Amino acid sequence: MTIYIKALSAAAAAAVIAATGPALAQSKGDMTIGVGLHNVNPQGGTSNTAAGGISVGDNARPTLTFEYFVADRVGIEVLAAWPFEHDIKINGAKAGKTKHLPPVISLQYHFVNQSIATPFVGVGINYTTFFDEKLNGGAKLRIDDSWGLAAHAGVDFKISDAGSFRVDMRYIDIGSDVKVNGAKIGKVDIDPFVFGVAYVHRF
Repeated sequence: MTIYIKALSAAAAAAVIAATGPALAQSKGDMTIGVGLHNVNPQGGTSNTAAGGISVGDNARPTLTFEYFVADRVGIEVLAAWPFEHDIKINGAKAGKTKHLPPVISLQYHFVNQSIATPFVGVGINYTTFFDEKLNGGAKLRIDDSWGLAAHAGVDFKISDAGSFRVDMRYIDIGSDVKVNGAKIGKVDIDPFVFGVAYVHRF
């Protein structure tokens, strides 16, 4: 995780000191589509349940974003992704797998300036749905869907009149009840940081 945070910090610093060429305009009515790759890094640690300590591994998948600017510099963004797949560990040993989709809707502000770099921040809401849960040994696992808040920050680096290279990170509040064979055994807190890069095109 440390290396990702350092990379994002370096990108943010570049946004402050960059001084060649104007940033992409972000005007009311503009739309952007972003195609990228993001890695979900659960930060919730190990959650204690009746079955023991449960933790969830990390995973990277392709992502897609769409943003519509409702005002100059202010946009509403929707994040979609290929289903993420995570190993489930109980007391440190791999015990199964799960898949999830974590769509996020965010309200974002872009700090347009006279450099090639445009930092932005956003806050929003996340809905995470889990599916294809499997436990070794045949027991039936169920992880309930989750609603939570999300935060987003990043930097867009202009590479053409309509295109930019994005480095970003998110924090998503994900906490779900866990059931085995229909009986609730506790709750798992995933609470991931999501780190990634993308190409963003403005229309």
